[in-house]
Amino acid sequence: MVELTTPCPIAPYVPHAEGMCLLDQLLEFNNDHLYAEVCPRDDDLFATAQGIPGWVGLEWMAQAVAAWAGVQAVQAGELPAVGFLLGSRRYQTSVDHFALNVPLRIEVFLDFRADNGLGAFRGQVLDQQGAVLASATLNVYQPNSAEALAALSNGEMP
Repeated sequence: MVELTTPCPIAPYVPHAEGMCLLDQLLEFNNDHLYAEVCPRDDDLFATAQGIPGWVGLEWMAQAVAAWAGVQAVQAGELPAVGFLLGSRRYQTSVDHFALNVPLRIEVFLDFRADNGLGAFRGQVLDQQGAVLASATLNVYQPNSAEALAALSNGEMP
């Protein structure tokens, strides 16, 4: 088992192409949760003059789930694998835009993970005082084989 020291950069655990990993730091993790940090900047992919649109919080939560799965893979001696956000429920945000240059904490909590790759997580975005700015339940799928990924790519259900 590979030991990880936190905090550390989160990008190695999120299987996204360069520049598409929107989170900055992996703060803490275990088998049931992962905490991450992002500090939105004006050069971020989704930045506007008002900040980062509130709906981007859902993507931050999804990437935190990807990092959780990536950490699990790395600890098992594997590479982070591709996963999919199937949908979300009850996404709520109290802000239209997240402020630039103000660190935010992203937290995801595992509700369940089935052997077929389906999973559900609760996620939230918190400000520096711990107030919840956004929250949702995320339904995810991580194919458990190259064949399952190929079937999915061909429009078939594995």
